[in-house]
Amino acid sequence: MSSIPFLPRSNLVVVATALSLGACSMLPPQRLATLTGQAPLVIAHRGASGYLPEETREAYLRAIALGADVIEMDIIVTKDRQLIARHDPNLAISTDVAKHPEFAARKKTIQIDGETQTGWFSDDFTLAEIKTLGAISTDAERPQQFNGQFKVITFEEVIELAKAQSIATGRSIAIYPETKKPSYFAALGIPMEDQFVATIVKAGWNSKTAPIFVQSFEPSSLQYMKSKGLQTKMVQLIDGDSVDLRTGQVTFKAPSDRPYDWTMVGDKRNFDAMLTPAGLAEIKTYADGIGPWKRYIISVKGTIGADGKPMDMNGDGKVNDADATSMAPTSLVADAHKAGLFVHPFTFRNESRRLAMDYQKDGTKEYTAIFNTGVDGVFTDFTDTALAARKAWMP
Repeated sequence: MSSIPFLPRSNLVVVATALSLGACSMLPPQRLATLTGQAPLVIAHRGASGYLPEETREAYLRAIALGADVIEMDIIVTKDRQLIARHDPNLAISTDVAKHPEFAARKKTIQIDGETQTGWFSDDFTLAEIKTLGAISTDAERPQQFNGQFKVITFEEVIELAKAQSIATGRSIAIYPETKKPSYFAALGIPMEDQFVATIVKAGWNSKTAPIFVQSFEPSSLQYMKSKGLQTKMVQLIDGDSVDLRTGQVTFKAPSDRPYDWTMVGDKRNFDAMLTPAGLAEIKTYADGIGPWKRYIISVKGTIGADGKPMDMNGDGKVNDADATSMAPTSLVADAHKAGLFVHPFTFRNESRRLAMDYQKDGTKEYTAIFNTGVDGVFTDFTDTALAARKAWMP
């Protein structure tokens, strides 16, 4: 029988450590705190909207080229019942309609979800007319040189683009459409849900495993589509108006206080009612996940002066997130996961006015903080920043 050579205790420790490290290298990757244990998704909010006019073919192609897992869009309705990708029924917000004299007479002032707006509205235009408009940037801090160059696209065109790009890139590009202002369009006699579902069915994507997430702020829109046979992953969006920088609490003001379908039936609860155990359990009966405003997960709090008001800490003459400090995360992600719901908070942006002081004008620090909470994805206007942060954060 051969003898085992004697090794000093220090050498035994080295050998044991080496064996342990070798064993660890063969273990499966560390499971993340997301609902499925998979990496959080990077969802290109309205495409690469930090760089190009939002919700255009070009913005979606740029986001995909940057590496987005998912492209997101809002769906509204035209006069001739076509579904198009625009965030607002008011075309003045994101197109150059004001520069088209042939449409000057259609300018009007109306109420949308209780808010008074003046402009030109999609339900007064045919798809052909809207196709003559150019998209514009909705944020003055972002590039303006592309204004008017890119056209509005339809829901069907978005699906075709995602399918084509999935083939071209060799990776699955999912889409994330929202039924935008569904009660407004229903009241006009042009409800969107039936056609929305039909478009998804036609695409062959009516299943939980299809590369699509359907979202809405209005529960009744999601519930109706589910009753009509929609089987995709569904997401309940949860909004808020602002944050009280004295306390860090989310505040509520119309039209961001509650779903408008609640307002229409006299339900006085605010969006935060959805975040209670009972609210999350109710969402689980018709949806697979939630899309909360990010301040429900990590809020911000200002420095309060002698007058009891938040102080302008950076001296730019304004009081905003850049003058506040991020707070400890709430339990929302864990609560939602406990209810079986994934969590995709919105919206992450690079502009310094939107980043808390402790992030030091570095958007990647905000992503790192939110990824640490176990979120399952993030809506971002800057796909490349989110992807860089995710890559650095991953175990």
